[in-house]
Amino acid sequence: MEQLQSFDPATGESVGSVAVTPPEQVAQIVAAARAAQPAWEARGLAGRAEVLKEAAAAILDDAERLGELLCREMGKPIRSATGEVRSVGAVADEIDEMVEALSPVTVSTDRVVTDTLHDPYGVCAAITPWNFPISMPSWMCLPALVAGNTVVLKPSEETPLIADEYVRILNRVLPEGVLQVVHGDERQGKALVAADVDLIAFTGSRAAGAAILEAGASKLKRVILELGGKDPMLVLPGSDVDRAAKFAVNNSFRNAGQVCVSTERIYVHESLADEFEAKVVQGANEMQQGSGLDEGVQLGPMINGHQRDHVLGQISAAVADGATLAAGGQVEGNFIRPAVLLGVDHSMGVMRDETFGPVACVVRVADDEEAVRLANDTPYGLGAVVFGEEERAAAAARRIRAGMVGINRGIGGAPGSPWVGAKQSGYGFHGGPDGHRQFAQRRTVSRRA
Repeated sequence: MEQLQSFDPATGESVGSVAVTPPEQVAQIVAAARAAQPAWEARGLAGRAEVLKEAAAAILDDAERLGELLCREMGKPIRSATGEVRSVGAVADEIDEMVEALSPVTVSTDRVVTDTLHDPYGVCAAITPWNFPISMPSWMCLPALVAGNTVVLKPSEETPLIADEYVRILNRVLPEGVLQVVHGDERQGKALVAADVDLIAFTGSRAAGAAILEAGASKLKRVILELGGKDPMLVLPGSDVDRAAKFAVNNSFRNAGQVCVSTERIYVHESLADEFEAKVVQGANEMQQGSGLDEGVQLGPMINGHQRDHVLGQISAAVADGATLAAGGQVEGNFIRPAVLLGVDHSMGVMRDETFGPVACVVRVADDEEAVRLANDTPYGLGAVVFGEEERAAAAARRIRAGMVGINRGIGGAPGSPWVGAKQSGYGFHGGPDGHRQFAQRRTVSRRA
């Protein structure tokens, strides 16, 4: 049987392998999921939730081993890798939130009583990326399973081992057929989208998301897409420049920039630009880079040579077009030193196309209007951040066409708030009560009062 090898991007060494799923078997796997769904639904919300809490506790108990596997397979620093695993295990409260969100809601008058119900769709296909290779499967599988769907998970071919472990641990307590995994590349993904699934949840590139939406359209399959970003950061007068620069360094370069909400475009008021740019360059130069297993490492490698070359190509093209490489850009293996580009503009690919690598682009602007206009000059609309005097920053933030905006902080919201993209960065959304309900079919049943 064909094997899918997983390699440590820091060393090139094999981490392990899994069996590739033949594309022609995907339809049978989906049929098994459909056969298992009625019994899983019949357990009820509370029953399903208790099973999934037990599975989450098992992940938490095994966090150190799983964190090391994730680090070796994906390359992120061990502290971040173990933290990701722990976040997947510590979901008891979130499961309770899902149960509450999916419980019936009753409204009534003196003549009629209506129950709004949240029933499962049936079979959910979950297609997940490599940059958060255990939290993204959990992000999709957990609400789908709580809602009573069965799930067929297709993880990235770059990180099959940690996803396989996630499925294996859940399947210690889940009935047979409720959660299955399909391993492979684009061929298996296309076969899963084309199979008899009712709901497709996908996180990945804008181009792949558009193809999935088109493929599912003929049968009107429900689709939830969390797509790429080209997130802007505005640094306006009144900013704490030290704090803004520290945020820019951390958010541009964490996980080697391989985050959908990485800061990729920075628009700084010209009165602050000299100080801000100097601090960002200094921060980039001070970042500790190396194998994620090494102590003190803040920045790991790119996931593979293809992604490395994409990032290097953007940097080289920008410099050829007149940008200044003020820091970084050196390459060794899959490692790229965090790069700071100055003198960029929107004619350059690095300012238009998603980079997904450790590159921060800084543009000087004359006023808030120019900053907002440039921030919105993109088909993407995932996240954005505005630093500045609170009222002024809030006014600018309200005009940015992104799904999530942070003011003097990152975009992460309070518990219960959704993760949502605007424009071509999202189609549907995740998290919070309304996000959990995206994995369920709403129905209304009305009766006489």
